[in-house]
Amino acid sequence: MGITSAFFTATSGINATSRALSEIGNNIANAQTTGYKTRTVTFGDLFGASIGGGGTTNSLVEGRGVRVLGIDPSFSQGSLQTTSNALDLAVDGDGFFQVTDANGDAFFTRAGQFGTDAAGNVTNPAGLKLQGFQADTNGVITGTVGDLVLTTTQQVGTVTSLVNMSGNLSAGQAVKTFDIDDPIGTSSFSTGFQIFDSLGFGHGVTMYFNKTSAANNSWEYNIVGTASEFTVVAGSTSADGLSDLVATGTLDFTDGGLLDSEGTPTYYDNATPTGLVFTNGAADILSANLAFNFGTSITTDGGAGTNGMLGQGGASVILTQSQNGFANGTLAGTSIGEDGVLLGRFSNGTTRNLGQVLLTRFSNPDGLQPIGRNLFIQSADSGSPLDGAPSSGSFGKIFANTLEASNVDLGDELVNMITMQRGFQANARIITTTDTLLGELVNLSR
Repeated sequence: MGITSAFFTATSGINATSRALSEIGNNIANAQTTGYKTRTVTFGDLFGASIGGGGTTNSLVEGRGVRVLGIDPSFSQGSLQTTSNALDLAVDGDGFFQVTDANGDAFFTRAGQFGTDAAGNVTNPAGLKLQGFQADTNGVITGTVGDLVLTTTQQVGTVTSLVNMSGNLSAGQAVKTFDIDDPIGTSSFSTGFQIFDSLGFGHGVTMYFNKTSAANNSWEYNIVGTASEFTVVAGSTSADGLSDLVATGTLDFTDGGLLDSEGTPTYYDNATPTGLVFTNGAADILSANLAFNFGTSITTDGGAGTNGMLGQGGASVILTQSQNGFANGTLAGTSIGEDGVLLGRFSNGTTRNLGQVLLTRFSNPDGLQPIGRNLFIQSADSGSPLDGAPSSGSFGKIFANTLEASNVDLGDELVNMITMQRGFQANARIITTTDTLLGELVNLSR
């Protein structure tokens, strides 16, 4: 093609370096963009057809310049930055967050800036909904994938069915006979707890302990509640009408002070079968559905009698005490673990799994197509998406209160900018030099 081909070769160099400068500028512009992945232009040389071998075995192939083969993203890990938002999430390792629009179309992102919308959905700044594995009403994570929802979640109240207690009843206490009209004076020790009914109401009761036999180290416990909250048989209400004796049970200890046996509690109600009867319309808690666990007794449970209540010397004390059941509650806060499990904390003091953040990975993430707003979509080059749970298999961990920063290295970008600038200038000089040579060629005719 002669000397004029230099024009076209240099022009291709200018076009290629211009494209590279454009991507460098885009990288620098997104140096502070959460989850942004730097992009690099790849060049490839151009050669024309064979123009003859000149009597040799090797053909002469003329160079035609350069072209842009592709723009390759770098999905290297960005640095992790701590934030004050519990729903700011970062992936440490492989995987993308999956978000969907109103049509159900899926998008993928490394930018974990999330909040909640008016309906309680976890969304990104563009309003796309974060996807995750759903949890059932018991907090068990299922394999169903859907929108993660927070603020509309409530915790339904449950009935108390078990009261656990451990400690010591002082073996040196005097024998006393309990009297509902003087519970403090006729008992040696007491502890309080709540019993929740089917409506989620808590009923505060007090358990009074009194020794019934010094020779056998036998004890009795009497459960007393507020008279307006319970229905009991005649004779079980205090003279002032304020307190009800609702249940009584016995504890027997060995001569070594170990828990030997537990008597079946007696309930002072008029229900058949017996149990706790409430005045507020809540369902009765039948005796068969309410257990008092004082440890594994020797005779009753076949245990060692050492892991619950003891009847030895020293002071009477309750070491551990708990009961199940709770009132209804609203969501008071959330936390997210490295495994992506979203744990809800409710106003009634309980916790429950609300779901698990879903991660998606691809066999060729470089093939994902960027569409802006920190989002990617699947393409033929990326391969099919593979969903999984964080911290499992090859999926990365999730860090809450954290965002992944852009992986742009400003130092590298500035060096690349200077390099491409020099390349642009050199190609421009080729054009001016070629123009000068063509001018000399034209002047030969003068």
